[in-house]
Amino acid sequence: MTRPKPVPGRLLTPSPRVLTNRQVPWAASHLQLRRRSRYSVLAQLGFRIAIMAALLALIIGFHWIERDSLKDNYDNSISFADILYFTMISATTTGYGDIVPITERARLFDALIVTPIRIFFLLILAGTAYSFFIKRLWDRYLMRQLQKGLSDHIIVAGFGSSGSEAVAELVARGSEPSSLVVIDCDEEALAQAHAYGCMVLQGDATRDATLQAVHVERARALLVTAGRDDTSILVCLTARHLAPDLAITVSVRASDNELPARAAGATTVINPVSFAGLLMAGSAQGSGVSDYLADLASAHGRVQLRERRVTSEEIGQPLAAITTGLGLRILRGDEAVSFEDPGACTLRAGDRIIELFGEGAPGHRGQASQGSALPA
Repeated sequence: MTRPKPVPGRLLTPSPRVLTNRQVPWAASHLQLRRRSRYSVLAQLGFRIAIMAALLALIIGFHWIERDSLKDNYDNSISFADILYFTMISATTTGYGDIVPITERARLFDALIVTPIRIFFLLILAGTAYSFFIKRLWDRYLMRQLQKGLSDHIIVAGFGSSGSEAVAELVARGSEPSSLVVIDCDEEALAQAHAYGCMVLQGDATRDATLQAVHVERARALLVTAGRDDTSILVCLTARHLAPDLAITVSVRASDNELPARAAGATTVINPVSFAGLLMAGSAQGSGVSDYLADLASAHGRVQLRERRVTSEEIGQPLAAITTGLGLRILRGDEAVSFEDPGACTLRAGDRIIELFGEGAPGHRGQASQGSALPA
């Protein structure tokens, strides 16, 4: 099933109902089979006008045939202009009383046919004004208000299986759903993201205008899971030239594309196929290794891996002295320092620590880190 052609983005507010479980519970009564209209906006507007014109023609025809059933209190003469005037007044208002039906047939027609048509006209006019004018102006106003508050948010480009899992994990780790912005072309995927409480934007993330609409330059991180490696790399290229310092994580399926993704500006490249292979290989010698790795990766596990910045109190101390968990590695610029390396004896300003923390972590002596956690 092909995705619909991207349309200009519309940023939606978060839903007041926030779901923290991994599956969005869609009730059967909420399911709705939809497809994008095959008609353009002008065609839909013309169709509504045609319906109104046909109904007016019906009323005009009846009144002209039954013109002897009408009385003009001004000159006692009914012309075709009088028929047009009486039809328009009757179809849009209750009339002024200058021309009135005087026979039972004419009065029944006005009561049973013209009155429902009058109500139908009001609904068409109100619906047309809302659909093509008021709603668009309101959406633009809301989008401008949302854009003003967009800062330090996380953008998820693509809400497929990987993107939805990433959003669920971020929410489980404590991220506010309203701080997550999901970009996708598929309306159904965006409906699920909106149910989580995320802001959503329907559009093509490979285009500058789409990423600028969600203020990618003010974002904390960008997670790219477009479903195709070439699309994901193109999104990364687009985001990198708009936000040179942005942390970008890209998911690719082919190992050949890991290097191009890094060359495109990705800070982190994840290959879910390779990772699944590692888990399967580990499970060949027992299920404990793969279960423990899955436990580490999930916020629902007893132990978790976390990356954070070193605090001012920890500067000058060895990695083994941290009290928030078990220190495993130091990220010092482009260098990775293991806990047994001599460089791990002294923590420096600007270092980032990868630590194991949680109830089941060895050496765990604290709860929350004093440093600010970095995005996964």
